[in-house]
Amino acid sequence: MADTGEQDERRRRPAAWQASRRTLWRGSADRPVGEGLAALAADASSVYDLDEWTDVYGDGVVAELESWVAALLGFPAAAFFPSGTMAQQVALRCWAGRTGNATVALHPLAHPQVHEGGALSVVSGLRTVHPTTEPRLPTAEEIHATAEPFGTLMLELPLRDAGFVLPTWDELVAVVAAARERDAVVHFDGARLWECVTHFGRPLQEIAELADSVYVSFYKSLGGLSGAMLVGPSEVVEEARVWRHRYGGQLFQQYPAALSALLGLERELPRLPSYVAHARVVAAALADGFAAPASDTAGGSTAPWFRVHPQSPHTHQFQVWLPYEAAVLTEAAVRQAEETGVTLFRRWFESGAGPPGVALTEVTVGSDGLEWTADDVRQAVREFLARVRPQS
Repeated sequence: MADTGEQDERRRRPAAWQASRRTLWRGSADRPVGEGLAALAADASSVYDLDEWTDVYGDGVVAELESWVAALLGFPAAAFFPSGTMAQQVALRCWAGRTGNATVALHPLAHPQVHEGGALSVVSGLRTVHPTTEPRLPTAEEIHATAEPFGTLMLELPLRDAGFVLPTWDELVAVVAAARERDAVVHFDGARLWECVTHFGRPLQEIAELADSVYVSFYKSLGGLSGAMLVGPSEVVEEARVWRHRYGGQLFQQYPAALSALLGLERELPRLPSYVAHARVVAAALADGFAAPASDTAGGSTAPWFRVHPQSPHTHQFQVWLPYEAAVLTEAAVRQAEETGVTLFRRWFESGAGPPGVALTEVTVGSDGLEWTADDVRQAVREFLARVRPQS
């Protein structure tokens, strides 16, 4: 059980973020329950007839959402899941049965390897192999060179824990072709697929149709409450529905999540390219701010070393690395929000991939971030650095 001090800190951070007059991004979790419910009730009628009955075990608004996403991504069928973890477990399990090969090729930084407690093997009985350990998605040559056969290639687009990185379009096409030459199917972890359009320069449907199946999330970039969708061939999706029930995902009612997903598709999806474009402005200004001489920063503070990765973001999200303890940087970020009303960064984390004393944070640019100029970002960096107080 968390002690009182830790609980107070957990309340302090979101309170500071919510109260900020300026922030780069706000999510659905950045407001009290009552405010979130009121907003959903006020807006939902623009995407669905609220005089219709609520859904029961996947009909009604959930079925309408399934039809919408299947058409949007160019697939014949779709199944709504309460979580992306479950959707991908089921998808990869279905493909293992159909290919006769329970081995999944994926990156060691992919979500199932890092954030799911070993569920691929423990729950679904699948094995994994890694075509590459480089902090990027594998190349076609690496797919061809993988020593053992695999039934499914899973590609996380973008690869979040490597810095929300993407291959080029030609590289992606070549990787998919290489997997097919090895008689493997291709599954996209598309939790953040929505924002890949700008980088690839291709419509969403053309990107998705490279794969045999795709999972997408509704809360990460679209501002939904929760939920995920698995799209694919009709027979695979029908089998997925059976496994969804077995995994405990056949929920009685899900209309709040489904309505918020429809709102995200209507409102946020068309705006994502503008977020991606402005993320590049923000990233460049952050680099300028960290590189500024100490005489140009508030209190004479400067960063001894920093990394903005990628330098030009592939999506509207990217990483920032600094040579301080994560707790020190998180405290500076919260103090900045409390004292100036500006949230530049949120939580920082130990990098896990470098020497001790190096931390990273993820930066997201959303609709609120579009109001920031490059000068605003540089000024916020100065104010942040002035509050970084390394522990003795």
